Amino acid sequence: MTHDPTGTPQAGSAAPTAEQRTGWWRDAVIYQVYPRSFADGNGDGMGDLDGVRTRLPYLAGLGVDAVWLSPFYASPQADAGYDVADYRAIDPMFGTLDDAAAVIREAHALGLRIIVDLVPNHCSDQHVWFRQALSEGPGSPLRERFHFRPGKGADGELPPNDWESVFGGPAWTRTTNPDGTPGEWYLHLFAPEQPDFNWDHPAVRDEFRSILRFWLDLGTDGFRIDVAHGLVKADGLPDMGRGEQLKLLGSQKLPFFDQDGVHEIYRSWRKVLDEYAGERIGVAEAWTPSADRTALYLRPDELHQAFNFHYLGAGWNAAELREAVDASLDAMRPVGAPTTWVLSNHDVVRHTTRYADGDPERGLRRARAAVLLMLALPGSAYVYQGEELGLPEVTDLPDEVRQDPSFFKENGQEGLRDGCRVPIPWSGTEAPYGFGPEPGGPSWLPQPDVWAKYSVEAQTGDPTSTLELYRAAIALRRELPALGAGDAVEWLDAPEGILAFRRTPADGADGAGGAGGAAGRASDGAFVCTVNTTGAPVRVPAPGRMLLASDGAAVRGAGAGGAVVEGGEAVLPADSAVWWTT
Repeated sequence: MTHDPTGTPQAGSAAPTAEQRTGWWRDAVIYQVYPRSFADGNGDGMGDLDGVRTRLPYLAGLGVDAVWLSPFYASPQADAGYDVADYRAIDPMFGTLDDAAAVIREAHALGLRIIVDLVPNHCSDQHVWFRQALSEGPGSPLRERFHFRPGKGADGELPPNDWESVFGGPAWTRTTNPDGTPGEWYLHLFAPEQPDFNWDHPAVRDEFRSILRFWLDLGTDGFRIDVAHGLVKADGLPDMGRGEQLKLLGSQKLPFFDQDGVHEIYRSWRKVLDEYAGERIGVAEAWTPSADRTALYLRPDELHQAFNFHYLGAGWNAAELREAVDASLDAMRPVGAPTTWVLSNHDVVRHTTRYADGDPERGLRRARAAVLLMLALPGSAYVYQGEELGLPEVTDLPDEVRQDPSFFKENGQEGLRDGCRVPIPWSGTEAPYGFGPEPGGPSWLPQPDVWAKYSVEAQTGDPTSTLELYRAAIALRRELPALGAGDAVEWLDAPEGILAFRRTPADGADGAGGAGGAAGRASDGAFVCTVNTTGAPVRVPAPGRMLLASDGAAVRGAGAGGAVVEGGEAVLPADSAVWWTT
């Protein structure tokens, strides 16, 4: 039995054949919604699923193909929902299961797919399994579903090994036995409220396959898999032998991250995904030492995509960006997976601020150029909510309003993730800028006084706005067969500090898909993208007719942006990008 995209079982139907598959994810533009900061439907100051539902037409109008929702599960919120108490229930702050079903149903009606976050590495300390394991004490069979160990030292007073939490301090917390005596320790690679599952236990594996089917039956189109690299730990949980382990994350293989055993798990998950019609997908959040290691998660019988953190970490530098592009494409090509491109998310400083070097105007120029570069590359692009508005990082939040748990930990992350999670502005001239239903209503994090100019309302219809640039770029990406699909770029000779590459329809012939596929798109011509990463105008040969420029009005045609074409040459403004058709 298979299922249609709404989750309805269809007896006797067969999984799609190769000819029927569209590979929609291969060149999709996917929009990340951080629910608590996207839209507040009930006026309590916290974003929720009803708020998401009411804003779905905006996302459809933006032109994206799918929406990824960060966690909304029942949770004590020790880590903003990444501590899940019940994987089949919605936290009351976000709504109900009926609200989630309404989001999925209405998204599908608008032509949008829904991807939900899944957190399999760890759960909440309020999860029923963990609570029962504690209450039953040492010897409880439920303890085998986590990593409980006796401590070292004469009285077991030392942690079982030297692993450190990503949030700082030891990755172990000691329990208290039911009789009040000191007990065993349990592993948590993140907060103490987030005990790690033991994925060697068959009950854990069975439970998550069941969770997958629960959400697939509800109609979700896929899963973004949190800490996908962390599920399997090295046999014997060996010591690292050094401190400051967080600095090694993403630079080398660690005994608690990117172990080869994770791939068996994802092969079993792929079988579940393939049972369902509609091409449901798995997306790995996998911090690995190299793009080649990331590619292992994307072999044909495993997951479909992985976040490209190597590209996200590249600076605004032509050589660095080109190296990241080449390495990413080269790594994905052998496994036949699309490369993904991402500039910001809910865990990193917004790229408008990262690229600014202290000058907000320069940061916005570079961010506008960066999105044209990203959307011109082959593969799938991720947009983090608010980046289409050009939102900067909020860097002046007072300590008393901070809510990021890592802010309150010692020797861990910098604790500055709240700055990219401030609720986005929709309309009006005063906070909360349409975030909630009432003017002057609450907002769980305060919004800057100057954000009126960034609102959706203020930018809509302004051809020079960042929002209209995104709308125009995504619309063109749908039309041009040379964009998105495929697995290669043709680099062109260019001065130092300039990126120039050509895409042709043939580049994407084998990977056509995305929003309607390459067939039926409007233009058959080759495409060139030029990017000036320097702080000064640069003269280059004009490769054709200008389609779209980051520096200027988001309209099509020669002279659309700040680039000036003179006698077969183009003057590219500082920190700008231009799309051309040849």
